[in-house]
Amino acid sequence: MLKEKIEKVFTRHYKILMLIPIIISIVALLLVGIKYYNTGDFFEKDVSLRGGIAATIYSDKVISEDQIKSILEVESTVRTISEVTSGKQLGFVVEVSDLSRDQLKEKLEILGIELTSKNYSVEETGAKLGEAFYRQLMIAIIFAFVLMGIVVLITFRSIAPSLAVIFAAFMDIIVTIAVVNIMGMHVSTAGIVGFLLVIGYSIDTDILMTTWALKKKEYGSLFDRMYHSMQTGLTMTLTAMGVMLVGLIFSNSVIIKEMFTIIFIALIVDVFATYLTNAGILWIYCKKKNIT
Repeated sequence: MLKEKIEKVFTRHYKILMLIPIIISIVALLLVGIKYYNTGDFFEKDVSLRGGIAATIYSDKVISEDQIKSILEVESTVRTISEVTSGKQLGFVVEVSDLSRDQLKEKLEILGIELTSKNYSVEETGAKLGEAFYRQLMIAIIFAFVLMGIVVLITFRSIAPSLAVIFAAFMDIIVTIAVVNIMGMHVSTAGIVGFLLVIGYSIDTDILMTTWALKKKEYGSLFDRMYHSMQTGLTMTLTAMGVMLVGLIFSNSVIIKEMFTIIFIALIVDVFATYLTNAGILWIYCKKKNIT
């Protein structure tokens, strides 16, 4: 019953449906472009990418972010560490670029927290080293994207289906970056790794559907094959989203939360990119090539 309803809607309105993710991608591209024009970066970078000091303080003393920033008296980023289930504050992370280790510790002690090796840790990254990390990780993303495109072209040996897969991966990344910017997240080296993982997460469902549409002709009609791949693909995606949610709820690691948030957003975007735009392109291509 559900399958018949989906088939009826898709076969009648696939051209309109495939435009929805395309429009979203264009808007996201504009937002990221504006961000780059204004700041010179695609997203806000934390100290691990721009250079500076990141201090992690574990304390149950409730202190507002504005209070911490006013004490520091320099441009800073403050993130609260808390339990998702109870909302209890566990501490906070402070990132600054214009203070030394000793100056930062001296100012933080004004808050009335005794800082020891057990509740206080500092990571320092030089500006040149942070820039080198950023440049190398961006090259890694571009390199991975190019290799992915080459593999897809070799696998399917058809321009349209291959471009559909590549576009879906591009959409996952660009829309996720736009959402991250809207959320005000500061991306670290871990976040860049998260975007690398997004490429892998995004193309698996697209390749699955393209393979079933083009190469599994013995398994029923074109829509039957695409529907079957959708069932498998959504199971994979929902399972991955469940893992991300568990990590976000039960982990207190800032790095894990950042990576899992980026991947979780991308997985949501990928559902629309794969089963609206990619499916629509495949449908048009198969009809023109008389693949039924």
